[in-house]
Amino acid sequence: MTTKRTLSRRLFNIATLALLASAALMASAQSPVTLLNVSYDPTRELYVEFNAAFAKHWKGKTGQDVTIKQSHGGSGKQARSIIDGLDADVATLALAGDTDALHDNGGWIPKDWQKRLPHNSSPYTSTIVLVVRQGNPKGIKDWDDLIKPGISVITPNPKTSGGARWNYLAAWEFAKRKFGGQTQAKDFIAKLYANVPVLDTGARGSSITFAQRNQGDVFISWENEAYLLEKEFGSKVDVVYPSLSILAEPAVTVVDKNVDRKGTRAVAEEYLKFLYTEEGQDLAGKHFYRPAVSEKAKAKYGKQYPKLSLFSIEEAFGGWSKAAKDHFADGASFDQIYTRK
Repeated sequence: MTTKRTLSRRLFNIATLALLASAALMASAQSPVTLLNVSYDPTRELYVEFNAAFAKHWKGKTGQDVTIKQSHGGSGKQARSIIDGLDADVATLALAGDTDALHDNGGWIPKDWQKRLPHNSSPYTSTIVLVVRQGNPKGIKDWDDLIKPGISVITPNPKTSGGARWNYLAAWEFAKRKFGGQTQAKDFIAKLYANVPVLDTGARGSSITFAQRNQGDVFISWENEAYLLEKEFGSKVDVVYPSLSILAEPAVTVVDKNVDRKGTRAVAEEYLKFLYTEEGQDLAGKHFYRPAVSEKAKAKYGKQYPKLSLFSIEEAFGGWSKAAKDHFADGASFDQIYTRK
């Protein structure tokens, strides 16, 4: 039989435990947290500014300090690093195909990861353009100029760089449409890569090779990277828009296995959602990415880009899984046409 004293003691113990749990939760909420964003090469400048904006937003919302560390490199190489144990909370890679590898190799993320955020988890888009020396001394106007004798082309390695894969596929589709089919496209790509003196592992490495080491006549570049080069080396480079290019859709995801183990899911999810806010979209446009969802940001920054005919990876290649199998897997088209010098 329960006495009043026993009942009171039990109620006191329950209240005490509740207070202790609440205090522990509050203490935990106030403890600083660190995220690791594993990204591809040309996003460095974007995420430096974005991270500061998000840290301010999160502090105001929760009172918690958050530090975001950045890791950059070739997108394919970065995906492999996560698979091999790099402790990423979020992956902001160059293409969905690299992110898919996180599911296929260890189940780091669910198969339907791309459905978790708007616009197929791509908060910004980009495309591929050509960067030439000031005044365009070689008269480069379109993709077919890149296979002319004596033209030195700078582009990264599609085995390690997501940007390089976009480059390759943009050139392939141009050639297929202009010259009449897959066989002609493969021949075109072989001629193009015969003009490539060195394959860096990532887009930023190729950018340095072209702009700082002064190698090459033309650099096949992310649009945002091209504008960063023009901003820094305006007196040395010009940007050329080809007649056709590819709609590049870099995608983002939390790395589920890591955030659940580390207890960082809430802040990591909010971090990615912040990319879709007006502030996040404005920062994307400021750093020469094309905002994907904000009409205000699209209107503000759209005028900085010339009109360009774009095709999607789905319509031209049947999606990333098929493109990777046909072109970038061991023994596929890239391996067949490229002879290392």
